[in-house]
Amino acid sequence: MPERKTLQRAARDKKQGKSPSTQAGEFVREEIDHVRDGKHGVRSTKQAIAIGLSKARRAGVDLPTPKKATASTRRKARQDSEMAHDGHAKSATRARASTRALKRESTKPASKSALSRHASKSASRRTAADRSAAARKAAATKGPAGRSAAAKKAARTRAANRAAAHH
Repeated sequence: MPERKTLQRAARDKKQGKSPSTQAGEFVREEIDHVRDGKHGVRSTKQAIAIGLSKARRAGVDLPTPKKATASTRRKARQDSEMAHDGHAKSATRARASTRALKRESTKPASKSALSRHASKSASRRTAADRSAAARKAAATKGPAGRSAAAKKAARTRAANRAAAHH
């Protein structure tokens, strides 16, 4: 069951008109935090994200079923979305079994380096034009103050990287 804070953040995102993937991001963040805190582990970064998305769907976030996913993943996504409107109690035995299984897994896939690797790998699967269009859209929705802050941050990063290259 997601924490109350997570549900509130997702509800706030929805109220602000943000996309379902942004709302779902709150659940994924919570899942990563749980793994880092040692509440349970995961086999891979992908699994942590999948658990977060599943929780989001079950909490009523209107995430579409992925087009390119396998049939079993699509079925699971559809099932999760249906469970959002299903009021029956969850099986305690089953919940306990999955938690016990996850407790045996590693917490390394939620490390900063693992998440960074996963993000880079995922980004590299997209075309340069697609990435560029996404960045352009992000810049357009930032607003003048946001753009200015981003530009300052980019300049600082560039300066730091140049300094690191000279040493």
